[in-house]
Amino acid sequence: MNAIAQLRSGSIYTQSARFDHQQHFLTEDEIFQLAPSVFATTAHESRSAKFKPIATIDVIRMLDKEGFGVVGAMQSITKTPDRKPFAKHALRLRQKGDVKRQVGDTVFETLIKNANDGSGAYDLLSALWRIRCLNSLVAMSTEMSTQRVRHTGDVAPKVIEGVFSVLKDADRALNAPDQWGQMQLGRDEQMILAEAAHAVRFPVDAETGNQTTHVKPQQLLMTRRSEDEANDLWTVFNRVQENVIRGGLDNFGRDANNRFRRAHTREVKGIDQNTALNRALWTLGERMAALKAA
Repeated sequence: MNAIAQLRSGSIYTQSARFDHQQHFLTEDEIFQLAPSVFATTAHESRSAKFKPIATIDVIRMLDKEGFGVVGAMQSITKTPDRKPFAKHALRLRQKGDVKRQVGDTVFETLIKNANDGSGAYDLLSALWRIRCLNSLVAMSTEMSTQRVRHTGDVAPKVIEGVFSVLKDADRALNAPDQWGQMQLGRDEQMILAEAAHAVRFPVDAETGNQTTHVKPQQLLMTRRSEDEANDLWTVFNRVQENVIRGGLDNFGRDANNRFRRAHTREVKGIDQNTALNRALWTLGERMAALKAA
């Protein structure tokens, strides 16, 4: 498998995203292979004259001069071929050689989302990356800022201001691994977190009122590696988060004809769904931390 194929196989969460002497920052050629719409400098023809395109590549080049590099990239699949060069994309960036933005196996990153076809605004978010399990989550907090810039008006100053505003969130984001790691959860508390996460990932069908999956909440507590068997909030949270996002859980059941159905949950790869789930899970973690600290 060549380098590009290896990167593509992991979507935005790639094996390239190490944080040691083998750290690999993507070149512009690699970024183009993974997310060509990053290089769009104009808008899709469907946009009006009021729509102001934001060239993500210009933001990346500006951040590169400030010591930040891209470690992950992906682009949404579009059914309309002419939208592909302008489609929604997401990028993960890290500060080069800055080990101060790391606690244990967790590193602070910046997540950029953008689209020049009208399918989304430009978003810049704080993010955490857990090296051990290659498991990324968006670190959302009421104390943190999420910068959103709509494609109207003079967008350049807002984009630049947003970059440095979100970077200030690093220390607050990295408090979670340290503080949550000191909070031990009993089995009942772990189940509360798992049940809440289950309701977020597998909502009840609005029309029928029936559950849409055979996955049980306790499956979200499944341990995938021996080092994740601890019962502190940070470890339990990451187990739940990884099981929700990366999929692979047994989802056996009966179909409409009462025939046994063998299946597994799929990895959440969609840019918006992935970010939304991570935001919700982060909020659940913060609520549990607040309860434990009370």
